[in-house]
Amino acid sequence: MSYPFLAAAAAMVLLSISPASAFAQETVEPSVDVGSEAEAAASVVDAFHAALESGETDVALALMADDAMVFEEGGAERSRTEYASHHLQADAAYAAASESTLARRVGRASGDVAWIMSEGRTFGQAGNSATARSTVETVVLARGSDGWQIRHIHWSSRTAPET
Repeated sequence: MSYPFLAAAAAMVLLSISPASAFAQETVEPSVDVGSEAEAAASVVDAFHAALESGETDVALALMADDAMVFEEGGAERSRTEYASHHLQADAAYAAASESTLARRVGRASGDVAWIMSEGRTFGQAGNSATARSTVETVVLARGSDGWQIRHIHWSSRTAPET
């Protein structure tokens, strides 16, 4: 086969890929390294996300300490009440309208403090366009008499590379 023929064939294959397939989801098992001392704290993080996704914002808020801080999109909400009055509803609506996959998670605890760090991807719809975001999240929790509570969340995302 000649080089021009191979180049033309490769170009045809690339041009035939639809934009929607550019954001195809991978079905790869996540890499999870959560120490046994942090498993209960990681369960609280998962419960928080499940509550947002199902629209149970009161459940999500109950998992947060009164003075929990949320850092998102370069901004800070300095209490559970402030988060509830600003981004909570939008975060719940986005969680319900998108699909998130976990790629990596590391969790550790020392005494009554735990930190859960997660990386993943979120797929959703923005208007008429499919979107894909690479996401990172750090959640710091403190253990009290009622168990683990979220004290701090830091979310960051960017456009995911096309796959």
